[in-house]
Formats: sequence, structure tokens, C-alpha cells
Amino acid sequence: MITPTAAPVLIDPYHRRIDYLRVSVTDRCDLRCTYCLPKGFKGFEEPANWLTHQEMSRLVGLFVQLGVRKVRLTGGEPLLRRGIATLAGQIAGLPGLQDLSLSSNGTQLAQHATALRAAGVRRLNISLDTLDESCFARITGRDCLVDVLQGLSVAKAAGFAPIKLNMVVQAGVNEAEVERMVDFSIEHGFILRLIEAMPIGDTGRQTGVVDLTALGLRLAERFGLIPEVKGQGAGPARYWTTADGEMSLGVITPMSQHFCAACNRVRLGVDGTLYLCLGQEDKVALGQQLRAGASDAELSAAIVAAIAAKPERHEFTTQPTKIVRFMSQTGG
Repeated sequence: MITPTAAPVLIDPYHRRIDYLRVSVTDRCDLRCTYCLPKGFKGFEEPANWLTHQEMSRLVGLFVQLGVRKVRLTGGEPLLRRGIATLAGQIAGLPGLQDLSLSSNGTQLAQHATALRAAGVRRLNISLDTLDESCFARITGRDCLVDVLQGLSVAKAAGFAPIKLNMVVQAGVNEAEVERMVDFSIEHGFILRLIEAMPIGDTGRQTGVVDLTALGLRLAERFGLIPEVKGQGAGPARYWTTADGEMSLGVITPMSQHFCAACNRVRLGVDGTLYLCLGQEDKVALGQQLRAGASDAELSAAIVAAIAAKPERHEFTTQPTKIVRFMSQTGG
């Protein structure tokens, strides 16, 4: 009699199961959001160092073989990567993968939503910090709010549901826009997630942080929302929902109430660098090993060894100047 072999899992030193991989397909972006990239930034990765679609699919496939079940394509802005729907289709077809999602700023979404849906992407997170055109231009450096709103409309028509809106709440910038964003999300059935800015790079450290734990409670009372037990996907947000369940409000609070004990993710940069924690410098150059001729077995061993060294938590509150790389370089 053959004894069934247990499915592989990646367990870090703190007994957390790592089953979620965020993959940066480019570090380029067509916006310059004040908390992410400084105006005039030129330090992008050379395209020659980007993983090809084949290399990226190979590495992601190894993570899936080792127990990763959720993959998110990110950037920079992933829709700037040529052939993104083809790459998404390759990853969506990996045996064992249960969920493929994508994060975008939405500026190119109208052009790609239908193809992404057909390729196997099932969930979208769209960055949208305001519905005010002047505030949008101030935050992003571009006057293109209408393009993002059109992209949301096309994505909804293409069958993406629910669609999550990510709003980084900045003191003195868009804090007053939050209630309007809640109304907008209720109207369209979107999930709104409020996010505290993290001190990643100089731009992140200059962003005024709002305590979203307290704000979330006030908004739940204001809009008659009730706590949601089941949550929404693999992320760290805490949620409230409308009575009919059509709209949810979430808060992501890495600063006021960190969630490191439940961390289930790692990040793969566009050059194949594996980042083990958003708020630490621990990383492994998997892309370099791959291009040096490493076998699948050797790359899998490197992944397992990396997870065994995953840090316990970020140090954003105790060492806010520690991370000098910008958010787009890590993969969101």
C-alpha cells in the first residue's frame, strides 16, 4: 500500500505558513504617487535584468510546487509590462494555484481588463486615493482620474467582482475624502481598503500617517457597517460590511496595529530578488541563481532556505529610516 505524500508547505521559523507570493513584473510606473516614488526618480532596474516571462513562470511554478496557493501580479504598474495577459495565462495554468490576482493603478485598465479576465486573473486591487481631480493630480503627478474611473467601469463589465479599491490615507492631503470614497464604493459595490502609509524610502517617511484603527471604527458607526468575520482574501485587512453584504470597508494598519504574526507572504522583484519582509532588508537573489544555471531542485532548496530565515516582523515604528528602497522596487 502506498502512503499518500503530504502536500508541500513553506513554514517559517515563527510557524507561519507562507502560501502567498506577490510578483513584481516591472518596477516602472506611469504615476509618481507621493508616498511611493519621488518626482524625477531614475533608478529603475535595467530591462536586461528583468526576468523574462518564461523565467518568471518557472520561479513562480517552483513556489506553487512548494505550497504557494495565491499569487498577485504587481509592479510598479504591471499593465505597463508588455504581454501581461500572456504571462498571467501562463501563471494561472500552474497546477495547484488557487488564486491569481493583480494590483494596478488603473490608468491602463480599460485596455487590458477583458484580456486579463480571459487569461485567468480573478481579482483586482486598484489604487485610488481620491475622487477629486485636483487632489488626484497632486498625489499622482498626473491628471488622469477619468482613465482610472473608465478602467473600473470596464473591469466591472468584464466580470471582475468584487473589485478592491486601495486608498492610502494621508493626513492633510486626502483624509477628508474618505467618506466620499465610502459612498462611491457603496454605490458601485466595491470593497474599499484604507491603508496606513509605511516609511519605505524617503517619500514614504514624508507621508503623514493617519491612525486607521480609530478611523475605521468611526466610519463603521457612521455608515452602519457591521464587523465581517470571514474577511476578504489573503490580506491583512480587518473588515466591516453593509447589512446586505454588497460593500465592505477594510483597514490595513501596519503602523498603528501591525499584523506580522499572521504574515503569509513573500515578494519577488522584477529581477528575481526574493524579499522576505516589506520592512526588512532580508533578500535572496533567486534571479541571479536562475541565470547562473541553477536547476529547479537547487532553486527550490534556495526558496526553502530563504523561508527558514524569514524575519519575525517589520521595524517601521522602531527604525523608520531603515528601508531606503522605494515601494515600487519591492513589488508593492
